[in-house]
Amino acid sequence: MNSSYFLTTPRLRFRQWTSSDLPFAISLWSDPDVNRLIGGPLPKEAIAQKLDAEISSMNLHGVQYWPVFYLATEEFAGCAGLRPRKEKIYELGFHLRPAFWRQGLAEEAGHAVIAYAFETLRARSLFAGHHPENAASRRVLEKLGFIFTHEELYPPTGLRHPSYSLAPPSWRS
Repeated sequence: MNSSYFLTTPRLRFRQWTSSDLPFAISLWSDPDVNRLIGGPLPKEAIAQKLDAEISSMNLHGVQYWPVFYLATEEFAGCAGLRPRKEKIYELGFHLRPAFWRQGLAEEAGHAVIAYAFETLRARSLFAGHHPENAASRRVLEKLGFIFTHEELYPPTGLRHPSYSLAPPSWRS
């Protein structure tokens, strides 16, 4: 196993983005299927900026949407992780490549990221949102225990996206 993995699940491995990961980032964020409901596929220059922003987020805040690899084949599956939102409140997100859809991997990645947020980062709460037409993401968030709280404008789509919150497990309260 690659020693740079810091978070694992039964089928996934997480590590930090590096500048040499641009080919992975392009395979994810230029894919029209992945990006259809989050503002459309990005051109290569914008993907390079997005990758730099993820690396910067890790350096500044200790979180990012980490690259995720499928254990059985070591393939790049997508990303899942956290963004800082407010003091000790993080936004959970995940983007998987289509070959890894409909296998329960978003939920599996989400559980790992949630545990990391509450156990390692001591998050006060988590936020998540999805495109109004993305029923699959809604189902994943509900399975992860997120509760709908409001609709919020998401500038890349210009739409109000359903938004959710997740409090720490009760044993931590």
